[in-house]
Amino acid sequence: MGQAADTENHVPHHQVFDVSVDVPGSKCFDDDGRLKRTGTVWTASAHIITAVIGSGVLSLAWATAQLGWIAGPAVLFLFSFVTYYTSSLLSACYRSGDSHTGKRNYTYMDAVRSNLGGMSFKLCGFVQYLNLFGVAIGYTIASSISMMAIERSNCFHSKGDASPCRVNSNPYMIAFGILEILFSQIPDFDQLWWLSIVAAVMSFTYSTIGLGLGVAKVAETGEWRGSLTGISIGTVTETQKIWRSFQALGAIAFAYSYSIILIEIQDTVKSPPSEAKTMKKATLISVAVTTFFYMLCGCFGYAAFGDLSPGNLLTGFGFYNPYWLLDIANIAIVVHLVGAYQVYCQPLFAFVEKTAANRFPDSEFITKDIKIPIPGFNKHFNLNLFRLVWRTVFVIITTVISMLLPFFNDVVGLLGALGFWPLTVYFPVEMYIAQKRIPKWSTKWLSLQILNFACLIISIAAAAGSIAGVVTDLQSYKPFSTSY
Repeated sequence: MGQAADTENHVPHHQVFDVSVDVPGSKCFDDDGRLKRTGTVWTASAHIITAVIGSGVLSLAWATAQLGWIAGPAVLFLFSFVTYYTSSLLSACYRSGDSHTGKRNYTYMDAVRSNLGGMSFKLCGFVQYLNLFGVAIGYTIASSISMMAIERSNCFHSKGDASPCRVNSNPYMIAFGILEILFSQIPDFDQLWWLSIVAAVMSFTYSTIGLGLGVAKVAETGEWRGSLTGISIGTVTETQKIWRSFQALGAIAFAYSYSIILIEIQDTVKSPPSEAKTMKKATLISVAVTTFFYMLCGCFGYAAFGDLSPGNLLTGFGFYNPYWLLDIANIAIVVHLVGAYQVYCQPLFAFVEKTAANRFPDSEFITKDIKIPIPGFNKHFNLNLFRLVWRTVFVIITTVISMLLPFFNDVVGLLGALGFWPLTVYFPVEMYIAQKRIPKWSTKWLSLQILNFACLIISIAAAAGSIAGVVTDLQSYKPFSTSY
């Protein structure tokens, strides 16, 4: 869903330091001996907003339609509050011990290891990497849907809105896969400084177009569609309505999932004041901006289409015209997802490669780099055979799974459900309790555990709704032959 912009060890390219002596605590260095961090409330807010506002926006109108005018906005507010609260707990865990001078944790996983120990660390790693694998599948589906939407909207434009315009998704998924295989061979691609700027521009482009079209549709018809209780029985059966309401919770959770990169963003912030203070402010600003934007997108999309709100606002053909505007929005989605796929997958690639190198230090297949000269440049490309094989196999697997289960809403709901409770609620709450040494059965401990348990129930319901959605969709679906 977004772009973890500055990962550890990574200093934006435009900073030039005149460094004569390397003394931690001197004016060029922070207390951990790294170059002085320069981030402020505003840069941190910008990073969070670009990381959060992504393809999750597109399913919000659908989610609101399942829940209705009362529960829809209420659930959006609820998730924004929980996200803000648990993020502020998490930001208190950036330093172990004292909040001004304690040892820094550079990533989410470091924070889990230093606060909760080895077993939780392994569990967290498993959940995080499973989630990244799922995101790769979700992004492959979403980008192929957008590419198909471009072809279909041009077809509708030339042949009329009533023509069937059937399109097969597989060629597009394969094309996306080939592109990702090429990009995945560029080491540290996720640390290119311009990548998150491009992604930010793209995500704002398509989100704003989606919002604008919703507003225009409401203005054109002059009526607010939808009902207080959501999609009406009749359009769907009673059981379907329950499952779809649960699935909508997952879709909304997916739209808010960014806690995984919060600590890495915090690691770019200067002190004093303490990083946790700065981060609390940044989280408040960014969650407020995001929620306002989500409210607009979800509510105007629902007001425009009512019960018929499409699962993906820009590809569900609620809109036919202006067709060039839809094309621009869908091109922006594809460009954003091509980059975001790498931002999410490169940490997983690096983890597997590091583990393999530690396990088999003498294997040339894993450790040897073959230097290939690049014609016309004085540089050479380091080709590592293990990296070539493993990353290619990974992309092929995600592409094949996407072709087997091309259901955008179900996958988004499931991903939101899987990532939300463990990464956004459970680990931050447990780390905060350990860090602040909150006594068991005290009022604070009890209220944190109640929050924890309530979010677990929401996650289980959302996962169940999404799995039910996949099962329903599979009944009327032939593998590898999807056409819309």
